[in-house]
Amino acid sequence: MKKILSLAAAFAAALTLTAQDLPREIYSGSWNSGHVQGAVVDAAREYVYFSFTDMIVKTDMNGKVVGTVTGLLGHLGCLDYNEEDGLIYGSLEYKDDVIGQGILKRNKSDLQYENTFYIAIIDGKKIVRENMDALKDGIVTCVNLPSVVADYEGHVTVDGKELPHRLGCSGIDGVSFGPEFGKKGGKNYLMVCYGIYGDNDRSDNDYQVILEYDTSKWMKKYAKPLEVGNLHRQGPAKPRKCFYAFTGNTTWGIQNLEYDPSTGYWFMAAYKGKKPQYPNYTLFAVDGASKPVKQKLEGVPYVRKGLVVPLADAGKEHKESGVRGWRFKYGATGIISMGNGLFYFSENSKTPEKLQQTTLRLYRFTGASDAPFVPVE
Repeated sequence: MKKILSLAAAFAAALTLTAQDLPREIYSGSWNSGHVQGAVVDAAREYVYFSFTDMIVKTDMNGKVVGTVTGLLGHLGCLDYNEEDGLIYGSLEYKDDVIGQGILKRNKSDLQYENTFYIAIIDGKKIVRENMDALKDGIVTCVNLPSVVADYEGHVTVDGKELPHRLGCSGIDGVSFGPEFGKKGGKNYLMVCYGIYGDNDRSDNDYQVILEYDTSKWMKKYAKPLEVGNLHRQGPAKPRKCFYAFTGNTTWGIQNLEYDPSTGYWFMAAYKGKKPQYPNYTLFAVDGASKPVKQKLEGVPYVRKGLVVPLADAGKEHKESGVRGWRFKYGATGIISMGNGLFYFSENSKTPEKLQQTTLRLYRFTGASDAPFVPVE
């Protein structure tokens, strides 16, 4: 597709892109890796970054591969671009569960490490060729989130039963920058969503947990190079705030989080849950302008009260539970707001040779309860 105006020029001229400025599809290439976990577009520089679980792929807006990064040996999840420092932020997990063990097995590594959860900070400008090393080439620095480790390793008592993983925490996944909940603008914060284990036999895993961080001093205060064999513990002791969104239990929690300035919504994409008392939607939205309410958390006896952010008055309402959302096929492996009601969604698949791949397809938000997004023709 020939663009009428270069993306960089359109971005610089108006900071608002139209469908004419954007390619309808962006192909990632195919890779011997884990499946795609997220993607982000650096519109100003016309690059796309894909997280393929344990590797990073950088392409231009036409899908031409610029570079790749390996050597993470951990689970890299959702990505977002920080306009303030020009760096890419993503969730990065090192843990002892089936996901962590699977990554080490795929990479034929006998490495052992303590449970550690980072925000990875990726300098995309340094990715200039294929097969670069995340450690040796200095591309990734990390900030540790010790409070997540505490919840992941914690045990709680619910209905007389001792259960592992406080709040069902499996680590972290969805990340996005945006204004504080209850405000329409102002300073942007990094919001980080817990991954949450799917479990029908407990009641304390029905909220999505969202941590808020001020990253403005992270590079100077906490960020250190990634050393897989020597995971550092530098990071803020706790988040600035912690929020809860009631969705019902989902499988692995919020996979992708994305703030959209056009609607003011925080879109949360998940894999379908299995609890029969809930609608088990795969896409939810929180209205960022809605003020959080401090209230009792249903089914969570060990949290007296929490700051609950209400779901937006959008999508289908499940009257029995009050949960609203959509059953939309895409989003869990990547959702990117381009502004002006335009989004890229990752449509991931495998090649006949079992290589992982995805295509970012351009969609327009309709808000309809049955088809909230439609492809741009």
